[in-house]
Amino acid sequence: MMLKARVLVQTELNPTEDESKVREAVFNLTSSREFRKMSQGRKTYLVQEGDERLLSPLRSLLRRERILDAARKIIGRSLEDNNFTFCLNKQVAMAGHASFCNLRGESPLGPILFQVTTDDPNSLIDWLATRTSGGIPVDETCPSESQLSAYSEKPSKKWTSS
Repeated sequence: MMLKARVLVQTELNPTEDESKVREAVFNLTSSREFRKMSQGRKTYLVQEGDERLLSPLRSLLRRERILDAARKIIGRSLEDNNFTFCLNKQVAMAGHASFCNLRGESPLGPILFQVTTDDPNSLIDWLATRTSGGIPVDETCPSESQLSAYSEKPSKKWTSS
């Protein structure tokens, strides 16, 4: 991917939570183990900062979970200027899955917040949560009309020899 982005990922570390489990939940979405702790008043946060590479594991997860259309809609709603923000459920991330949620209320332990800044947010969203056609990501549709996807290694049409 040629797009450049600044990505901030953060989640609150609640006093009742095991820090290693929260780190693992975020790792499941970013594949990065580089964290810093930040305190604001009585709250403590685990924070990751980086570039678009922090989004690559999430991109794969959205494809594997087959939630590209929903992800695209949710992420697109938050688009403002060169920024977009979205939240994922911390408990679901711990299980290795992705479930979008609101900043407040939907995730009892608080969400994992992603804040993304880029010069071309529409192209970055296209890359992260591409459109689908018949459930297959459009960037994986072969021009010959045979379709290959991240979900199957077999073409959708039978090959014939000439």
